[in-house]
Amino acid sequence: MKRIIDVVVALTLLIAGSPLFLLIYGLIRWKIGAPVVFRQERPGLYGQPFMLYKFRTMTEERDEHGVLLPDHLRLTKTGAFIRKLSLDELPQLVNVLKGEISLVGPRPLLMEYLQMYTEEQAKRHLVKPGITGWAQVNGRNTLSWEEKFTYDLWYVEHQSFWLDMKILWMTLLKVIKTEGVQQPNHATAEKFKGTDT
Repeated sequence: MKRIIDVVVALTLLIAGSPLFLLIYGLIRWKIGAPVVFRQERPGLYGQPFMLYKFRTMTEERDEHGVLLPDHLRLTKTGAFIRKLSLDELPQLVNVLKGEISLVGPRPLLMEYLQMYTEEQAKRHLVKPGITGWAQVNGRNTLSWEEKFTYDLWYVEHQSFWLDMKILWMTLLKVIKTEGVQQPNHATAEKFKGTDT
């Protein structure tokens, strides 16, 4: 049932939202440049890697040593606007159609974090990652990493059709209110550095 809902909703949104996709594509191409779609390897179900798609919101500016500048210095005004409305996440509907992620599940984080998780935290990979999740509707980037993982693990243990519907509805309300998009002094959230045990 979950997979059927994923495919039906993702396909419907991709078709119905195609004019919006083209508008965002043109805006990013004009204001930020190519490539318009940002691709990055992320861990999926059981930690297996896949290529995640997002609309690009940052430049490729580097310092004199060729190192990328911090995220908050590369995030453009156009990119910040797109992120505020969570429009950068729309290309992930393609990931949903491909079966790599679900509409609802723990957010797919960075590959480098895999080796930092505790045994308990690693259980977040027992389900497919999602475009939105229980942590996203309960604080998103205003939460600490430990709080995010607590919400993720709660979802893994309590996932159901009705919980997914609740999360999707709460996500819509969060997007409308543009809540929890970033932490102070960060483009989104600070990097995970592991949990002290």
